[in-house]
Amino acid sequence: MLIGKPPRVPSGEITDEGMYLNRRSFLRAGIVAASVAATGWVYRKINPTPEGSQSSVPLADFAIPTTQPTAGQSAAGFTVDEPRTSFQDITHYNNFYEFSTDKESVADAASGFITHPWQVSVSGLCRKPRIFDLDDLFKIAPAEERIYRMRWDGFSLSMLLKRVEPLSDARYVAFQTLLDPARMPNQSSGILDWPYVEGLRMDEAMHPLTILASGIYGRQLPPQDGAPVRLVVPWKYGFKGIKSIVKIDLRAQQPPTTWSAAAPDEYGFYASVNPSVDHPRWSQATEQRIGVGRRDTLMFNGYAEEVAPLYAGMDLRANF
Repeated sequence: MLIGKPPRVPSGEITDEGMYLNRRSFLRAGIVAASVAATGWVYRKINPTPEGSQSSVPLADFAIPTTQPTAGQSAAGFTVDEPRTSFQDITHYNNFYEFSTDKESVADAASGFITHPWQVSVSGLCRKPRIFDLDDLFKIAPAEERIYRMRWDGFSLSMLLKRVEPLSDARYVAFQTLLDPARMPNQSSGILDWPYVEGLRMDEAMHPLTILASGIYGRQLPPQDGAPVRLVVPWKYGFKGIKSIVKIDLRAQQPPTTWSAAAPDEYGFYASVNPSVDHPRWSQATEQRIGVGRRDTLMFNGYAEEVAPLYAGMDLRANF
């Protein structure tokens, strides 16, 4: 599904670029002087419940577009018969708190972000821990195995994890974003507990739809969209799609995640799209797509057939 947002949307003009999700607009925070201990309060101040609406779903900053595979691309690609959001919108209306809490300011704030050289360490409960530079990282998947069907250029995370040979007691995968306030200026604020961290259960991480992406719409991933490498988990809310990754760690215990730490009553570890589980401050039964209008939210963002078996027997209200 595409995660909804309040009635105000940027551009309603739809072009032939890939479909992308926008989170609802944050109010400008002004001067943020709260401590890390008060992050939950700060979040509510800059991200209040939409006025006059109880049906906004403000959690994700992207959706996973599914497109008809072209010649030379995977025949397993999905298709979609929906309008697609413009490249201008997906690159100028972003959630990336390391640069700004104002979606429309992220692109400018990130414009000078240097992503080369870059390294990603993979460590923890594995036989072959390793530090990958970008060239090595994206040689893991040959061209014919790279993922284009969702308008992302990348490869299944499982291909990387198999390279380091996870141990049998590795049950979770933890991720960490770059910590560098000189390059990511909003990390100097106390709005979140930096660095940004996220996590997946091992079976979620090994699912073929979970990818590491370095490009979008046939172009290099822009800084505001998570360059040089980000996570894409299409059936989950967008805050699970950690950006500018520098560290991946295999663990036996469930790792902490940034938004679960900031507001545990609002953001659970799993964050799978479930229209029957409301956010404490709004309904998530419907969603708003730019230029399309409001529609019913789809279970697991429309990927139920592919991913529902991962959660068989789980209470999805408790494990939200």
